[in-house]
Amino acid sequence: MPKIIVIQFMTLDGVVEDPDGRGGSAFGGWAFRFGPESIGGDRFRLGSILSTGALFFGRVTWEHFSHLWSARSDPVSTAMNAMPKFVRTRGTPDLSVWARSEALVGDLADSVSRLASERDLVVIGSIGLVRELASAGLVDEYRLLTVPTFVGAGQTLFATVTDLDLVSVETDGPLLLSTYRPAG
Repeated sequence: MPKIIVIQFMTLDGVVEDPDGRGGSAFGGWAFRFGPESIGGDRFRLGSILSTGALFFGRVTWEHFSHLWSARSDPVSTAMNAMPKFVRTRGTPDLSVWARSEALVGDLADSVSRLASERDLVVIGSIGLVRELASAGLVDEYRLLTVPTFVGAGQTLFATVTDLDLVSVETDGPLLLSTYRPAG
């Protein structure tokens, strides 16, 4: 059965904001403190989902990724570039910038339920979108890649108390990949 999978880089203190520093915050760039190779490749263990699933973004994250990833040619980037991409937006971004991108407008629950009935949806970044999906009970799995650093400021993934069940945990160099499902 297809799933909605949220993937996020986060710090030990739960911050997911500005991992690459493009947001200009004083604490930004924390995801690269152990070198770019520590977060490259298929760190979230998506495997075959890269060829069978779809990506789902909020507009701001999609705009960043569309410029960053479309020019890359490593195996993971090539797979991501070939995947269908859905963008939750109220505006009219130029979707031609990143191949196979489509705006997703209208009722979020209906649209996402329809898409997730066909294939796995991977939500990258997009904190507001993740919170909206979580509050609607639509997230099936969280894959969190924790960077061993504290930044002491910034947005966290969850805006309210959220109980999760641990599915798996593994180390990957200095990073910790943990997979959770909503409790219940």
